[in-house]
Amino acid sequence: MAQKLIKSKSRTKAHYDNSHNLSKTVDAVDATVINKNIPEFSSGDSVKVHVRIKEGEKERVQIFEGTVIAKSNRGAGKTFTVRKVAHGVGVERIFLETSPVIAKIDVVSQGKVRRSKLYYIRGLEGKAAKIERDVQTNESAAASAAAKTAAKAAKATKAN
Repeated sequence: MAQKLIKSKSRTKAHYDNSHNLSKTVDAVDATVINKNIPEFSSGDSVKVHVRIKEGEKERVQIFEGTVIAKSNRGAGKTFTVRKVAHGVGVERIFLETSPVIAKIDVVSQGKVRRSKLYYIRGLEGKAAKIERDVQTNESAAASAAAKTAAKAAKATKAN
């Protein structure tokens, strides 16, 4: 166990830093918890989150559909916030990506936004709260798909 000695300003005391080993342990735990079947999405995207709900002995799946207004990416604690308007009332729900409560996530459409946190939408109503959708032609969609596969292939060869 390699410990690094950190000298303090006081000459009488010194303490050891174990943060390197701790970060390795945290990374190992995160790798076991992370859910691999979640699609890539970002703020502004419209998503359908299939949530498992347990009522007594029975379990069912309920769909929560809305716009992703925030996403926090940090290890096993990755969360995302989805907002929808139900009967004139704004409803927001924060989901943990690694939670077993989430059955699956479907990306309905991708939004075209310039911010990662869209909290300003809370104060908007009607058409003002709509997010512009990123519309692609067939040619540009095929080109972007080809670029993504080429990037994944390059990344895989670089890792080996």
